[in-house]
Amino acid sequence: MKKDLISIMELEADEIFEILVTARNMKLGKYDNDKPLKGKVIGLIFQKPSTRTRVSFEVGIYQLGGFPIFLRDNDLQLKRGETIEDTARVLSRYLDGMVLRAYAHDDLVELARHSSIPVINGLTDRLHPCQVISDIFTIAEKKGIKLTGPDIRAFSGIKIVYIGDGNNIANSWMNMTAKLGMKLTVCSPRGYEPDMKVLKQCLEYSRKTGARIKISGVPAEAVKGADVIYTDVWKSMGDNRRIDKKVFSAYQVNSKLIKKTGREVLVMHCLPAHRGEEITDEVMDGKFSVVFDQAENRLHVQKAIMKLFI
Repeated sequence: MKKDLISIMELEADEIFEILVTARNMKLGKYDNDKPLKGKVIGLIFQKPSTRTRVSFEVGIYQLGGFPIFLRDNDLQLKRGETIEDTARVLSRYLDGMVLRAYAHDDLVELARHSSIPVINGLTDRLHPCQVISDIFTIAEKKGIKLTGPDIRAFSGIKIVYIGDGNNIANSWMNMTAKLGMKLTVCSPRGYEPDMKVLKQCLEYSRKTGARIKISGVPAEAVKGADVIYTDVWKSMGDNRRIDKKVFSAYQVNSKLIKKTGREVLVMHCLPAHRGEEITDEVMDGKFSVVFDQAENRLHVQKAIMKLFI
């Protein structure tokens, strides 16, 4: 039975833990001689430019014994009127799996619906699950959380504070928080809050896990007691809104804001960063930053996902 990775909300807690444990073993080299993608061809369909997602998936496919085919939007007939359904049905006959990096989340959902092979979300305007699964793996690594089994209490004491635009990363963090029973505050300027439908779904699910998700507009208050401060660019690719940088300037992650936490805190950014805007050089290159560990862990986690899903 094919298994897609569209949203973290579609995963059970034990599946998340299985990904994390497999990624840990990948990173430790325990599967170096294991080639689960041997003889398999994986299509990478990218409507948006990419550094980390493209390179980590291509390298991961190669290391797992598979062969990646990279397809830009212009390489396909979609822009000449072919439907997503027809594209999905044809590519399913050539490939063993697909990764789609799309502007519109609905395009990913439709591609997965009509594909007979696994489809992995490489980023959409709504969600970025591979990034946030990699991030929770990084947090477990840095906080010394033992990944011994699907026990969400392992993460229940962690408080994440996301600062900035309520984008696909913020939405996926709400998903992860709901699933693992953590504490999350999303701190965004008015009018830039995360997707309210995603928030509602996560709040409803949180009743099962005891997760606490809050929306705030005051960074100095939000970060108190944080274990992790997370930020992203103020304007994502494909976002046609006009961004008032004066409004967002109060949401910059800088040393002054870090001191408000009152403790040692992990600083995270999914990259690429606009240094001097959402985050300062001092913080991004400082002792609390785990930004580049996050980037490396994309490789290990996505290898785990492909091993388990394709």
